Amino acid sequence: MTVAFFTLGCKVNQYETEVLAEKFIKNGFTKVSSDQSPDIFVVNSCTVTSSGDKKTRQTIKKFKRENPSSITILTGCFPQAFPEKAKEIKEADIITGSYNRNGIIFLLNKYLNTLQPIFEIYEHKIGEEFEPMSTSSFSEKTRAFIKIQDGCNQYCTYCIIPKARGFLRSKNPQDTIDEISTLGKNGFKEIVLVGINLSLYQTQNLKLIDIIKKVSEIDYIKRIRLGSIEPDLISKDDIIELSKLNKFCPQFHLSIQSGCDKTLKNMKRLYNTKKFEEVVYNIRTYFENPSITTDIMVGFPDETHSDFLESLHFAEKILFAKAHVFPYSIREGTLAAKMDNQLTTEIKHDRCLKMIETTNKSRKIFLESQIGKTLSVLFEKFDKDKNTLIGYSKNYTPVIINTTKDLSRQILDVKISSTDEYLCFGNLI
Repeated sequence: MTVAFFTLGCKVNQYETEVLAEKFIKNGFTKVSSDQSPDIFVVNSCTVTSSGDKKTRQTIKKFKRENPSSITILTGCFPQAFPEKAKEIKEADIITGSYNRNGIIFLLNKYLNTLQPIFEIYEHKIGEEFEPMSTSSFSEKTRAFIKIQDGCNQYCTYCIIPKARGFLRSKNPQDTIDEISTLGKNGFKEIVLVGINLSLYQTQNLKLIDIIKKVSEIDYIKRIRLGSIEPDLISKDDIIELSKLNKFCPQFHLSIQSGCDKTLKNMKRLYNTKKFEEVVYNIRTYFENPSITTDIMVGFPDETHSDFLESLHFAEKILFAKAHVFPYSIREGTLAAKMDNQLTTEIKHDRCLKMIETTNKSRKIFLESQIGKTLSVLFEKFDKDKNTLIGYSKNYTPVIINTTKDLSRQILDVKISSTDEYLCFGNLI
């Protein structure tokens, strides 16, 4: 039988889809694309926004309409957070949540035996263990995402993820090392450690900095990168220790959400702009040529024009290398959804455009700062028609060179000569 996957959301979801795909293949299934009319169609959902829920529903309904005899499986954060709404999707033959990934094959076999719809979602509980899972490969050819942490207990007022992902739990250190070692032997040079709240990785008296050090000792792995981390949970001492690791990539995705202290307080974020600026200062002090990337939300409830300008000016001050800017959207089940002074779509759209304009200027300044520098680039995609090769530097600057050779999966030094608004151009040293 054939199986196809559709993934929405974050790098954690992408990792879990890779794990599921490998499980299916080991059980005799053949992985194909969704346009090849697969026998099984698995949708790994995201529920960060209501638009993600909508896309999940639309994807399953469209696929089932075009492939009525195929079996559809809905899994992930949406059914976990909103089980009753997920149950309304009659086009889904099997519905399960963000836990018990290992049981999906069992549920499929049960469905094949009974041909009866299955709805099975395990409620997250305090003290639950990190579900064992691993993969030996990854769809990307050069880097692999590895989930080492799950769950969150910070309950930001806009966020539904604690309900979707449950309580804090972390991956066994030896399991982590074994999995990454296998990926390294299989040709992956760069590892990206990811989690729902990665900064809170802790198990067997080990913290995030400790597991990073252990991964850096794996010979096959040449680079270690982190997913999003909370700015209040990275200390100066950790930054100093990380700066001593040659394999560590100095790209820090610090999700600020807002550059206004009043708004941060309303969001129940556990830091203020002073703390954020202190972390950025330490990173830029102890690392050579780092990049600071972020997420910025505009239009949060009760964000006045003055509050927005404060956030805008802070973003301008920090000079982010890149920013994901998005408008606040009401997320049912969160405290923010019940707050007064909800802003109009028009105001949020206007503020979004202004913030994007500001952060795009910062992006341009950062890319121009790379001109004349020699960057170590892990190359990924070769275009034989255009004779171009693109890859990423340690600080995640996209770099393109002209060449007739496919040098994918190699790490080579490139001197940057110019840039546009998206990437840098250079020549091999």
